[in-house]
Amino acid sequence: MASATDRLQNALTLINAGGGQGRLAFTDVFSESAKAEAFAADRRAVNGMSKGALDGRIVSVKALFDVSGSVTHSGSAVLRKLPPASRDAEVIERLRAAGAIIIGKTQMTEFAFSALGTNPHDGMPGNPRDRTRVPGGSSSGAVVSVIEGMADIAIGSDTGGSLRIPAALSGAVGFKPTSGRVPTAGAFSLSSTLDTVGPLAMRVADCATADQIMSGQCVTASLVAAEPRSFRLAIGRGRPFERCEEHVLQAFEGALTKCRAAGIAIGERSLDPILELTDRIDKIGTFPSVEVAATLSQLGVSSLDGVDPLTRARIEAGRGVSASDYVLMTRHRKAAIEAFDQSLGEDEIVVVPTTPIVAPLIASVQEAAGFHDANGLVLRNPRIANLLDCPSISIPIPGAGVPVGLMLLGRRYADRWLLSAAACIEAALR
Repeated sequence: MASATDRLQNALTLINAGGGQGRLAFTDVFSESAKAEAFAADRRAVNGMSKGALDGRIVSVKALFDVSGSVTHSGSAVLRKLPPASRDAEVIERLRAAGAIIIGKTQMTEFAFSALGTNPHDGMPGNPRDRTRVPGGSSSGAVVSVIEGMADIAIGSDTGGSLRIPAALSGAVGFKPTSGRVPTAGAFSLSSTLDTVGPLAMRVADCATADQIMSGQCVTASLVAAEPRSFRLAIGRGRPFERCEEHVLQAFEGALTKCRAAGIAIGERSLDPILELTDRIDKIGTFPSVEVAATLSQLGVSSLDGVDPLTRARIEAGRGVSASDYVLMTRHRKAAIEAFDQSLGEDEIVVVPTTPIVAPLIASVQEAAGFHDANGLVLRNPRIANLLDCPSISIPIPGAGVPVGLMLLGRRYADRWLLSAAACIEAALR
């Protein structure tokens, strides 16, 4: 493998290439500190003092994480006047301690509050597989940085699918952990109830490595893929398959055929009884709409002037939720989480298409109606895992045409087991 210094220089060249994706994928580039980190990693490698699997790896971080000396604007114009962060977010500290090279901050949708990747303040990189399409969001720059070789691993947030959606629409792996497993301290909070922090990469193993470091596990053993007969898949029939495009359905069925051929048992179940419980939340409101207003208030933002109208409308929708209604939302969520936990077999993993549609054309989401329809569709399946507080991962399904993602939902707190199963499925699909 090339030295960390050489690989970093190549990544910086890609970012700074005139007219390239890098200028849109990144909002900040930490060239000098990254060069120092790469040099230190190379010295450790020469002296046989590696810090582990993440040492010398190039990592990008979403623009909502605190990085010392940088303003945490979270993709918004109204936060640009905040003072620079005085210290790194907790996960950034852990990554640096493990030898990661933090190359820069990546573009995101404003406040992480939409799923297509659009941002009127910073612009939007095109989908790395087809630049006429959206990359997916809200961790949009993150997925571009990984697929186009500007970073080995990207760190983002996932409140309703913000890692798994761009992974699915652009052809990468995105992992959402169980809530509370990875610290969110030092990250802009869209929803204190639903926010999680996770990795995006080209392989499950890289996501597992980053997750292990960020979750603070002392033992950093390599991920071992699960045996095909050690778990079973349950196709989550019902609403997750409504309005599925034919290309998505064909890719999904083809992936299941490969899993069966590898010896993985596959059954079916309906997710609709569980979704009827989460519907009780949606009939009142959404957690992000209510909770992001509190975050902005804490940051001294008293007016939504200057906020993208598409984002502003969703925040304003939360103002009609009373305190008693909010308490009901939390109780309904608790009931849904418990019901899902009780319904899931010990060795069972639910599988559905990550999104029912492929990445929309940029031209189709320019107007509000097209934006809201596509945004709601790509959020629909991934947000199930956030509401049920279970680990979830999107794996790309190899094949011709626009990327399609396969999404797994596992038992709460069984994150490493889900990653092992995902590695097994990844091998079967390849």
